[in-house]
Amino acid sequence: MFPNRLKMLRLQKKLTHQDMADFLGITRQGYSKYENGQSQPDIDTINKLAEFFNVTTDYLLGRTDDPTPPEQDDIPEELKDPELGLFFKELAEAPEERREQLLKIWEILKSEGDRKTKDK
Repeated sequence: MFPNRLKMLRLQKKLTHQDMADFLGITRQGYSKYENGQSQPDIDTINKLAEFFNVTTDYLLGRTDDPTPPEQDDIPEELKDPELGLFFKELAEAPEERREQLLKIWEILKSEGDRKTKDK
């Protein structure tokens, strides 16, 4: 399945074996072996190919027929901030009592902000 999908994706972009080999930093013969099933790329190369063709690794490997990667646009920009992500991760992993304390602090900060907005 992988060799067929790889070839189909390459042809859709009208690329040659040499184009792909150059992109991956390997020989043309090395790339050709991927498409004819004589060799399998390592996981880093599979990830690189999936990103290049904008498909999932599962699609490349034949685990699904849906090539579309999950949408990242459903996540608000503010939540893509690594520091916020870390905060939410720590909040989710905190013991119940600590989580309740943090949520109370959040409510206080939020109501303080609402009050300042009304005063303007």
